Amino acid sequence: MLDQVYTPSDFIAIFNQTIEYAYPTVVVEGELANFRISKNRWVYFDLKDTVASVPYFGSVYQLPGPLSDGLMVRVIGTPRMHQLFGFSISFQSILPVGKGSLKKAADLLFKKMQKEGLFAPERKRPLTYPPTSVGLISAGSSAAYADFLKIINERWMGVEITHIDCLVQGEHAPEQLVSAIEHFNGLQTMPEVLVITRGGGSADDLAAFNDERVVRAVAFSRIPTLVAIGHEVDISLAELAADKRASTPSNAAQVLVPDRSHELSNLQMNRKKLEYLSVQFFEFQSSDLKIKKDNLGGYIKHWLFQESNRLVSVSKMLEIFNPNAALRRGYAIVSKGGMNVSSTQEVEVGDLLKVKLRNGTIRSKVTGLKKEKNA
Repeated sequence: MLDQVYTPSDFIAIFNQTIEYAYPTVVVEGELANFRISKNRWVYFDLKDTVASVPYFGSVYQLPGPLSDGLMVRVIGTPRMHQLFGFSISFQSILPVGKGSLKKAADLLFKKMQKEGLFAPERKRPLTYPPTSVGLISAGSSAAYADFLKIINERWMGVEITHIDCLVQGEHAPEQLVSAIEHFNGLQTMPEVLVITRGGGSADDLAAFNDERVVRAVAFSRIPTLVAIGHEVDISLAELAADKRASTPSNAAQVLVPDRSHELSNLQMNRKKLEYLSVQFFEFQSSDLKIKKDNLGGYIKHWLFQESNRLVSVSKMLEIFNPNAALRRGYAIVSKGGMNVSSTQEVEVGDLLKVKLRNGTIRSKVTGLKKEKNA
């Protein structure tokens, strides 16, 4: 072997072939150092422990979100020797590990996305209640999937559920979650609600729901979203970005649809209440009608009594002013040429007069006049 002499280029080529065969992909965990982004596209950092340091290189599109020096991360990548820049690992994924690093990474992403307004209450859309169609994203063999289906079918009927089975934890979970969300959003007939759910787990298990790609996919979904992660201690960023969150998969089903038995009970109670109110209404109307009838009868009697008295008064007045009544009392009506005579000034000696009495008429001739001065 010592007789074999290589040029630098040949050595690097053989080195890369050898390492690619022995270690096509490596997973390294360590502390992030010298993290920097160049031209908003290229990412450079070192991964170190107490003794050694390994340089890394990759694209910003592979990042789970904002990162900073000091975080503990697990990086998957391909080791290569570059002819000009030496040894480095091209990373495919990078994930914070450990509760402290995961929380710090989530806090960095939270501040970034809060500044963009992605968690603002005014962005939240109401969910159709109850929906007729639901897009469900979860692990198909999980208890979360089974619990969601069990509860929603127990509570309501007629909901069409379309399910996409995908990873909800691990290095490939973010890309599968994003792909599933994009699939539902690309359908010609989209479901009315998109549910993303999983059960509880450790901070490492739930890290995919704090991945920037997943959070943005949830925030910009054209379908209203409901995210339900089975934990209560920490709320994931995907839940904050969703239109609605639920505490567990079972709670997600409870949020989506009403309880059929409860609704039937309410319907029965409302029917009885309506029947009772109808009876009360008709009884009140009947009683009110009787009162009005009695009042109307009294009013008519009173009106007739008043009108009868008025007619009596009018009759008396008419009797008083009736000329025939005066004739019956001994008075007479004197006329000359068809005109009534009321004064001696209206006649002369020799005039022919008619004198109407109670029971007949006298024709007379004036033979003399006696005029009174004051009459």
